[in-house]
Amino acid sequence: MRVEDYCFFCNRKIEFFMKTICVFCSSNLGSNPIYQQVAAEMGMLLAAHQFNIVYGGANVGLMRCMADAAIAGGSRVTGVITNFLADKHLTQSGLAKLIVVETMQERKAKMEELSDGFIVLPGGFGTMEEMFEVLTAGQLGFHSKPVVLLNVNKYYDFLRQQLNFMVSQRMLLEPHAGIAQFADNPEDAIKKLLSYQAPVLGKWIDDIRRDNGHAI
Repeated sequence: MRVEDYCFFCNRKIEFFMKTICVFCSSNLGSNPIYQQVAAEMGMLLAAHQFNIVYGGANVGLMRCMADAAIAGGSRVTGVITNFLADKHLTQSGLAKLIVVETMQERKAKMEELSDGFIVLPGGFGTMEEMFEVLTAGQLGFHSKPVVLLNVNKYYDFLRQQLNFMVSQRMLLEPHAGIAQFADNPEDAIKKLLSYQAPVLGKWIDDIRRDNGHAI
């Protein structure tokens, strides 16, 4: 999928191909069948748009719902899983590629390395950790990849409120909060992936240094 962005270092528009999307999601099924339904819809829609997919490689919960649908739709799906989980026979069948790593840190780094954008389905601690790591990396300018939270069943309403509160308390800059894009359904998630433009804030770290009395 061809995407247009703006390079502020070279002062011109650039085009690149968004080929691979990382999906973060739960190893649990959740209390409401809508979570499973939307996970499968997201997998099918990514496949229909001819995206490759990277995810955590497991065959349980929403991870399996999404992967099964994406594989059935013809997507090339890569799983990245730790030895610990692979040894418990939790790996998905039908993957184009399975990458086994030693640690959770390696797992996250490999998924980010392989991906051009991120979709976050409902999940628990692991999903939140993965999401906040890529949001922080975007905030620091280590990447300009889109991060889209699929707000199924209002799952991320409280997180959106928390981000707004963090901005109001001057703990987070508003453009940085905007790195987290919220989508109401899978179609909206695809649109936000393809239309995302990373915020440009200039020397915001210098502002922090100045606020703390450091010389610039």
